Amino acid sequence: MPVTTSPLIIALDYPDLASAMAMADQLDPARCRVKVGKELFTRVGPDILTALHQRGFEIFLDLKFHDIPNTTAQAVLAAAEHGVWMTNVHASGGARMMEAAAKALTARNLKTQLIAVTVLTSMEQQDLADVGLDVTPLEQVERLATLAQQSGMHGVVCSARETPSLKALCGPDFLKVTPGIRPSFAQAGDQRRTMTPGEAMAAGSTHLVIGRPVTQADEPMMALSAIERELGGLA
Repeated sequence: MPVTTSPLIIALDYPDLASAMAMADQLDPARCRVKVGKELFTRVGPDILTALHQRGFEIFLDLKFHDIPNTTAQAVLAAAEHGVWMTNVHASGGARMMEAAAKALTARNLKTQLIAVTVLTSMEQQDLADVGLDVTPLEQVERLATLAQQSGMHGVVCSARETPSLKALCGPDFLKVTPGIRPSFAQAGDQRRTMTPGEAMAAGSTHLVIGRPVTQADEPMMALSAIERELGGLA
């Protein structure tokens, strides 16, 4: 059984183990999951996963693997063997890469949720044009989400603004993990395609990644409680 059914994933974007654990120790694993990203994992390594698991947290290991199929599959397998609840790849790595990663988990009967990044929430249409893509963010997200579902992914990372379209395109059970979530009491920061928690869940998000509005709050659990109130008791 899962530790929590909450849709909230708190991003532990810290440079060292002590800082990350100081925040984790202020959170309740029954009311949120946590995300470990590139900087923290690169600096600390698997010790951060062990420490968080010991405190009862389910972990989204957000390393966005993107490489040739075999290398990506082995990296995903290594992540899953650490017992993480979720990890991810870049959908732009293509169908063969995603299929190889999904098959690696199935072959070992590992239950880690495997999702694919579509378009980073910091990117706008001009950013796509700069890398040679003459499409809107929504068009690219839809294309990559469809490819991810066909390739065996459990869901995607996308902006909450794209979730209504993806819910219709891929179905309600296809996971839609959305960063760029800013509660009504928080500023947007460097994300561009943002929504409040309530707006995002109403639009079709299944999980919400939230960082600074909680981690930079004077009382993180009070901030988390405020988000739960915005969700109307969904968490």
